[in-house]
Amino acid sequence: MHPLETLVAATHTPFDDQGALRLSLVERQAEHLLSTGIDTVFIGGTTGEFSSLSTDERLALSTRWGEVATGTPMRVVVHVGSTRVEEAQALARHAASHGAVAVSALAPFYVKPRSVEDLITVCSEIASVVPDLPFYFYDIPALTGVHLPMPEFLSRARERVPNLVGLKFTNPDLIAYQSCQRAGGGSWDLPWGIDECLLAALAVGARGAVGSGYNFAGPPYRRLLAAFQRGDLAVAREEQYRGVQVVETLARRGYLASAKAVMRRLGVDIGPVRAPLARLDSEQEAALISELDQMGFWDWVAVELR
Repeated sequence: MHPLETLVAATHTPFDDQGALRLSLVERQAEHLLSTGIDTVFIGGTTGEFSSLSTDERLALSTRWGEVATGTPMRVVVHVGSTRVEEAQALARHAASHGAVAVSALAPFYVKPRSVEDLITVCSEIASVVPDLPFYFYDIPALTGVHLPMPEFLSRARERVPNLVGLKFTNPDLIAYQSCQRAGGGSWDLPWGIDECLLAALAVGARGAVGSGYNFAGPPYRRLLAAFQRGDLAVAREEQYRGVQVVETLARRGYLASAKAVMRRLGVDIGPVRAPLARLDSEQEAALISELDQMGFWDWVAVELR
């Protein structure tokens, strides 16, 4: 019931140059991730630009990942969150029928739940349509604007959301995170959602993580985990700081657009971002690749360039 106690790549949605879905590239994404030791994906989330996708596009993306994962070690978690509960329910049912191992939903972010009770009601309505599938609430207050106490949510939600297994915790509040870990006798699955401070989360008990960085920097993060597990904090800190450097470098020009440029350089051309995100021009992309080269990034990720 805890499928996210590992490194989980929050995958990009592939587009062509005109911004249309290019689902033929999903197989290449999956191959690349498996080659770097990542066998679980979180699709259609923030990294996947879900808020720029239509319902039909989200359904098609879920279908394609389910097809590609069939017969492979890849496990698919589908983000179904929406401003409309009915849409989230439809996405959840579809995910369940196409091989997803879990679903997750963030809070409605236009008309927002104003209390923990309101949030539990929303989650209950979504999760109830897939009662046999693990459900994760996706806490990302910086983007949803929903700032509710997650320890209280966990302490109150289990009775009304029986298939709730935990949180995708994309929230820098390590104090609340520790309280969540102790809620319910430590029974919750709480994958950490901020790549650049994974080591801090591990130090207070994290067992898994979901992040965009695991698409293109899986090897250094896997080395970080291995070093932490054997007690080699010097190596773990070095690998973590590499992650910090990469995030800072990508963010200077637009994080998601830059991340897609990195994927292209690694042989997985998943196209540009969609508006309202801004694309990189050729000069920006060349400067980005040069900066990453100077810091040694391509050696860190240890993936053969194609």
